[in-house]
Amino acid sequence: MVRYLRLPGSRFPVPVVLLCLACATLSRLTFQEPELRLEAINITGLGITGGTFDLVFDVYNPNDYRIRSTRLEVGVDLEGRHFGDALLERPLDLSPTNHSRVVVPVRFEWAGVGAGARAMLTRQALGYGVTGTVFLDTPLGDRTVTLQGKGNVPLKKLL
Repeated sequence: MVRYLRLPGSRFPVPVVLLCLACATLSRLTFQEPELRLEAINITGLGITGGTFDLVFDVYNPNDYRIRSTRLEVGVDLEGRHFGDALLERPLDLSPTNHSRVVVPVRFEWAGVGAGARAMLTRQALGYGVTGTVFLDTPLGDRTVTLQGKGNVPLKKLL
């Protein structure tokens, strides 16, 4: 017969008390989606058929616990035209209640550059749209977060 130690002043065995404390802690945890903001687009390479650029994101984790991404899929539109896709499969650790800088490399083809180049010459800015999915590993289980954002990136951030 197995006998469990009891805490002084308690009629419950130690494993039951620890289980209750663990459940109470987990019940206070809630999941809030990370906030994502495009800070810059850095051109990293140009060639005959296209090129590459980095999307530089500021990601804020509002949760009180660390989140780890397992996969990031992003599509980029510039001036209303699809410009490129990115896949990031390396893990990213997002610290609790903190900002992280995330760099996502993107390949593009010259077919979509016309409208973007026209915008750079006339408005000194590039209108962008970002859509995608982030797969996260949290203490509360796996989560999938949909990304959507749009705005303008000033020309000075492209050079």
